[in-house]
Amino acid sequence: MHNFEKPFRLGLYEKAMPNCLNWEEKIQMAKDLGFDFIEISVDESDERLQRLDWSDDEIYQLRHLCEHYELPLQSMCLSAHRRFPFGSEDPAIRQQAHRIMEKAINLAYKLGIRCIQLAGYDVYYEPQSPATHQRFIEGMKAATKMAERAGVMLGVEIMDTPYLNSLSKFEVLKKAIPSPYFMAYPDVGNITGWNYDTCTELKLSSEHIVQVHLKDTLKVTDQCKGQFRDLVIGEGQVDFPAIFSTLAEINYNGPMVLEMWAQDEHWVDNLRVAKSRLEQMSRVAGMSLA
Repeated sequence: MHNFEKPFRLGLYEKAMPNCLNWEEKIQMAKDLGFDFIEISVDESDERLQRLDWSDDEIYQLRHLCEHYELPLQSMCLSAHRRFPFGSEDPAIRQQAHRIMEKAINLAYKLGIRCIQLAGYDVYYEPQSPATHQRFIEGMKAATKMAERAGVMLGVEIMDTPYLNSLSKFEVLKKAIPSPYFMAYPDVGNITGWNYDTCTELKLSSEHIVQVHLKDTLKVTDQCKGQFRDLVIGEGQVDFPAIFSTLAEINYNGPMVLEMWAQDEHWVDNLRVAKSRLEQMSRVAGMSLA
């Protein structure tokens, strides 16, 4: 039985653990470190895209492992659309975007995943235009219809690029797609990195937040292009105490995910330090993780 009495559950981003570990080792490690679930990654690499074509045997084998260790896969970080975006000028790429979405929802449904984080990019490797924006909206509408049918939540990530780097911009998008299955998945590191008032942004979208990424970043300035990844919690400029206070104020009770990357052999220690810092800061803010 999972403990739902804590203020919220803290998950671990899969890439915070080295790729050389098999699934059983990843699940055991996340459990040993005290996390409540894992967020599985389906990124643009061929290796991870292949997960969308897992057989039912492979899918249910993983699900049984999660059940055995009592550590679920709560959410999926679906960044594959960076390579195959809904806003692309190429109809073949747009078709691939739809297929990826369809397969990801199917995989999520079978694994018991409740939330798919979508990348908030209309295009990534192509030039942007009003047309790419319009196609992205149409793609999001189609994705939402698929998600509604399966009962799987879509959470759009607030990104590291200007196209969708604030919850204010998400709220404009939400007006075009008012479905309860189309929600926001803010990354507090990305919002901070782009110099938005993160606490005001969280309050603005309080009714639409389904999950939160906890990540540290360095802000974009005239002298610095910002650093949006590879920092241990506490090494950047994200004001976690203020963020936890705001989340407590808006009565947020949904899941959170610690987003870091396993860069070297110190990854276990880095995760212990990061988790301990988050627990301490959340306690001070009156929203304890522990």
